[in-house]
Amino acid sequence: MADASGGAVALTGGRMAAEVLRQDDTVLRPASDSSEFMASLLKVFEQQNFRGAPRYLGQVDGRDILSFIEGDVPAKFQPWSNDQVSAAARLLREMHDATRGSDLAGRFDVVCHHDPGPNNAVFQDGIPAAFIDFEQAAPGGRLEDVAYFAWTWTISSKQVMPLEDQAAQVRLIADVYGLEDAERRALVDCILERQSRNVRFWAEFLAHPETAPATPDVLADRIAWSKREHHFVFAHREVFDRALA
Repeated sequence: MADASGGAVALTGGRMAAEVLRQDDTVLRPASDSSEFMASLLKVFEQQNFRGAPRYLGQVDGRDILSFIEGDVPAKFQPWSNDQVSAAARLLREMHDATRGSDLAGRFDVVCHHDPGPNNAVFQDGIPAAFIDFEQAAPGGRLEDVAYFAWTWTISSKQVMPLEDQAAQVRLIADVYGLEDAERRALVDCILERQSRNVRFWAEFLAHPETAPATPDVLADRIAWSKREHHFVFAHREVFDRALA
């Protein structure tokens, strides 16, 4: 965090949102085209008593006002314990269940976060307790989020955690979340698709740098990382599929 004007403190580390500030027990972030949907979503969470997300408190001077959730947000991806992964997977399921059948989900299964990685999780006493940054949230199929979650919480081509252990944690996610058999059989393909989509997502910014939330070098690194991870999962998909069977 860094000091900002007006007694607020700049919150750093996000990949998309800029000029996010903390002021006392609130978070101020620039309003955007997604503000209305995000506000409605956070209100649904509140109505459904889902406590793993900020509360929407209104808008002032072109900024959305959210409640601040105490805790730690990881600065980078890294291996996590089974207890941490299990807690985060339960949190994801509870978040999805809070939107199932809602007007916001519409004809879709749930409202997806679309970026439920550890970089958007608040840890309290070492355990994931909430998700933040719902700017990309939109209706979707729950496997979209579960696939991205499994990738960013457990899978890494660096293999700091051995491949078999990564596959075991992917199975743990499927078990704790409660995926159906057909969903388990499709999960690896969904992970691969999400990694490919990540390449396209950042490549579009690279083609239009005037709209990008990061420098061209950073965008290129994110594209290269997504490609490496896709190659890793594709090369070892039998290991992951076997663990999920």
